[in-house]
Amino acid sequence: MRRLRILVLMHPDFMPPDKTSGYTAQQINVWKTEYDVVSTLRAAGHEVRPLGVQDELKPVRDAIEGFKPQVVFNLLEQFHGEVIYDHNVASYLQLMQVAYTGCNPRGLMLARGKDLSKTLVHYHRIAVPAFAVFPMRRKVKRPARLALPLMVKSLSEDGSKGISQASVVETDEKLAERVAFVHEHIGTAAIAEQYIEGRELYVGVLGNKRLRVLPVWELKFGNMAEGARPIATEKIKHDPNYQERVGILDGPVKDLAPEACSRIQRIAKRVYRTLELDGYARIDFRLAADGTPYFIEANPNPEIAKSQEFATAAQHDGLAYPDLLQRILALGISRAAAGVSAG
Repeated sequence: MRRLRILVLMHPDFMPPDKTSGYTAQQINVWKTEYDVVSTLRAAGHEVRPLGVQDELKPVRDAIEGFKPQVVFNLLEQFHGEVIYDHNVASYLQLMQVAYTGCNPRGLMLARGKDLSKTLVHYHRIAVPAFAVFPMRRKVKRPARLALPLMVKSLSEDGSKGISQASVVETDEKLAERVAFVHEHIGTAAIAEQYIEGRELYVGVLGNKRLRVLPVWELKFGNMAEGARPIATEKIKHDPNYQERVGILDGPVKDLAPEACSRIQRIAKRVYRTLELDGYARIDFRLAADGTPYFIEANPNPEIAKSQEFATAAQHDGLAYPDLLQRILALGISRAAAGVSAG
């Protein structure tokens, strides 16, 4: 790919330093994706300008008009402190008629609401856990069709925010308590879904119209405390010290027949198309003991640090990290050239 001017959008708190020396693993963990993207693109010879964006679009407009990027690498996961506004930033870039990486606004909206994405996917005969939504300031009453135990989490937040061992509830009293926790501490509606005892699987998908499905990846929970549920809690996802202490690892799925892996990959592709995603996304499943892969959620624009599941799965599939970023750039540029908003 030719040398490009690339504007990289990120939260101001995640602006990376030039080097990682002198920082702890905990500190690096905050901005590792931003650092890996910026440093790798610069090493590839591109002219890269990071820009912190929080609650104003004017700096984005100024940077586009002044720097004249050929493509914007969009690493924003929220705007004005709200994750549900991520699609608005993509829409703004579209209105500015600049190429940008990652998912289109419609795909971001469809994937963001866990209830909507599950409803759409279930319509296409893909297994999803039974679920119910509990809006803010409403009395919590479990529908009779919804059997315990249940997994309770935010309806719209991602990154396992607010998820802990207490998120799996086995009584109506605990359900009410956990829904109240989501309402009060996260500030969103809550979703309670059937808890699927099984394995945590991730499938990366890359592409607009022609899709590349990455190998099935598994989150392995190591030596957790006795009685602990194998779920992707906030601590497991984001605390490197805890990950090392307990032995949390991710890697290619093992002890699963090739036919089963191929089936899960095909389902991931169907989910990707159903939710009108493009660019790149990670599709999350729970694999039940009977072999049924239950769709849990779709994550457009997932974290792409070198050490994260998407990049390591791509590496395992023969796509080195610099090549992965180049492919993501090319997908954004080709979408803009085609003059469409979705793949």
